[in-house]
Amino acid sequence: MEPAKLIAETFENGCNNEFTTFGFRFSQWEEKARQILSANSYGYVKGSAGDGYTDNQECQDFKKWHFVPRRLVPVAQCDVVPKYKVLGQNVPSPIAVAPIGVNTIFHREGECGMSAAAKEAGVTYIMSSASSTSLEDVAKANGDGHRFFQLYWPPNECNDVTASILRRAKQAGFTALVVTLDTYTLGYRPTDLNHGFNPFLLPEITGCGLGLSDPVFQEQFKQKHGKTVMEDLATSAPEWASKMFCGAGHSWDDLKYLREYWDGPIVLKGIMDVEDAKLAVKHGMDGIVVSSHGGRQVNDSVSSIEVLPEIVDAVGDKLDVLFDSGIRSGTDIAKALALGAKMVLVGRPCVYGLAMGGQKGALHVLRCLLADLELSMRLCGVASIEKEELNPSRLRLVK
Repeated sequence: MEPAKLIAETFENGCNNEFTTFGFRFSQWEEKARQILSANSYGYVKGSAGDGYTDNQECQDFKKWHFVPRRLVPVAQCDVVPKYKVLGQNVPSPIAVAPIGVNTIFHREGECGMSAAAKEAGVTYIMSSASSTSLEDVAKANGDGHRFFQLYWPPNECNDVTASILRRAKQAGFTALVVTLDTYTLGYRPTDLNHGFNPFLLPEITGCGLGLSDPVFQEQFKQKHGKTVMEDLATSAPEWASKMFCGAGHSWDDLKYLREYWDGPIVLKGIMDVEDAKLAVKHGMDGIVVSSHGGRQVNDSVSSIEVLPEIVDAVGDKLDVLFDSGIRSGTDIAKALALGAKMVLVGRPCVYGLAMGGQKGALHVLRCLLADLELSMRLCGVASIEKEELNPSRLRLVK
């Protein structure tokens, strides 16, 4: 990964009257994606719960944190790829592509294009359970890249399916399990309701590629319906979706089942309360993701960046704290890292990149975020994103 290379290439191309059509700001990516995508697809990624207050507040709360630059610091470059570990693993960068589902409604390359871009950019790719592509095909596209698997957790009566999926994920080289806790049912999203659009109910593989490619689910479906999953997508796709979004949450005691099926690091995504973070420690979890799901599940909730410092203070030395929601720039990433996050997950910007140009567009967005992070830190006098250099002392909260 060479963040500064993007800048040099862009100005060199400009001297030859060659210009990218992608742009370099989040607002440009979002607008280009809006122009390209159908109303259903754009509404799905842009839309949030309720009136979008929490989604908007996530971004506004980032702006309350200001950098305090230092001067006469001999910083020739900022090491944004520190030789540190997340979840006990060497990671290629402090950035990960958040687990984003139904990528084929944004671009025909889908999850394969996104995972390939992550590998090329040098960031971790987190595959969503709501993928339109099989585990094995996503892993192949990601090659020797670094990847985690995100689970929308089926109910306990489907533990045989869960075990099968996690076994496949392990065999496909996914090195950590990220369990989303806040989406056992989809939130109240007016944009999708206005369009009457739920991609998981379509008679297609869209969003259901993981389950429809699973041998245990396939066999159970055939025994129940007398058909293969592909012969009756109008039934099999929603039936799989009903297992992902089963309508009821799990309990802390249920975590023992995941430990039976997964022998690597387990991360709980959607933690927003200090007491829940402490319970994650108590139950032996390796990490948590402080996340409001980008404001897509519960409106009028606290923002992720608002609660990050108190959660880090409570449990940051007992497990790894990852962060998600509201990331729009490299400086947003730097702020989350300064406040104690070990890794920062990026969602909507990556989707807009994919919409603009498949793998090439997603790669451009990731390179922009990395360049912004590296240059901004260097200009603030920060030589490394290690906590000795990048920590809360580099920020001021302006209320």
